[in-house]
Amino acid sequence: MEDPVRVLVVDDHFVVRKGVCALLVDTDGIVVVGEAADGLQAVAEARRLRPQVILMDLKLPGLDGVGAARAILAEQPEVGILILTSTDVEDEVLAAVQTGALGYLAKTSPREDLVQAIQRVAQGEIWLPPRLTRRLLTQMKPPPAEEASEPLTEREDEVLVLLARGWSNRRISEDLSIAEITVRTHVSHIFGKLGVSNRVEAALHALRSGKASLQSV
Repeated sequence: MEDPVRVLVVDDHFVVRKGVCALLVDTDGIVVVGEAADGLQAVAEARRLRPQVILMDLKLPGLDGVGAARAILAEQPEVGILILTSTDVEDEVLAAVQTGALGYLAKTSPREDLVQAIQRVAQGEIWLPPRLTRRLLTQMKPPPAEEASEPLTEREDEVLVLLARGWSNRRISEDLSIAEITVRTHVSHIFGKLGVSNRVEAALHALRSGKASLQSV
């Protein structure tokens, strides 16, 4: 039996934080290992507890969620950060995505979505809820003109489409029957050509450019 996914819950609202923890109690394959009420505490608890997934609110006292995510990922780049948002997507969500968060989830989402998002992010996959993604796409700057960057190869396009579905490198390698190290190389080339720094930004670029659709995510 695999070890459960270790989760750290970060939210300055006591009721929200305890509510999220309550939703995850007795969930097979997931265990809440700690809580934090502000950004600095989140960084300290992440360092102490070494969680696999962090549910991160953005509007935190002191160090905000974006700053906390940046500090945590600098020390533990393997951690999957899942942003918890209000119903309105704001600039902070895009900033968190650019920092390296693997996905975002509305606080009003059903328990099933929360559990699935945690499981996906724990595997290194991304989580892009269509309704929130539509709003986020309206805030993105238009992609650079095609002639301004080197076009993707046919294989890189295939990898980008699967990446936009939220798939991990391992899952992509299995689907395309290529080595995982080859997928990592393709992903690195995709980032460079698109001028993005992480998987979520690449996925959003694919959605905006029409290479992927929200229906396939």
